[in-house]
Amino acid sequence: MSHTSQDQDRLLARIRRIAGQVAAIERAVQAGAPCAETLHLAAAVRGAVAGLMDGLVEEHLREHVAADGLSTEQRAAGADELATVLRRHFR
Repeated sequence: MSHTSQDQDRLLARIRRIAGQVAAIERAVQAGAPCAETLHLAAAVRGAVAGLMDGLVEEHLREHVAADGLSTEQRAAGADELATVLRRHFR
């Protein structure tokens, strides 16, 4: 995905924030934090990953399905790639 390299710094920052949130869950479990607190942390991670996924899907659509100049075959390949990912995501 060449378009992700254009926004690599932004994507990496977002991924590192998610990694920090996952580390917070680990610390909470190790410290015996209250269940509700741990659940809130897990929910935050889920939301952050969902937001990352939303952004990546949108970029893929714009660059590999809807971009001007793509051939019919390129559009079909981009749509097929996205369908495969979404099937896995929604399992």
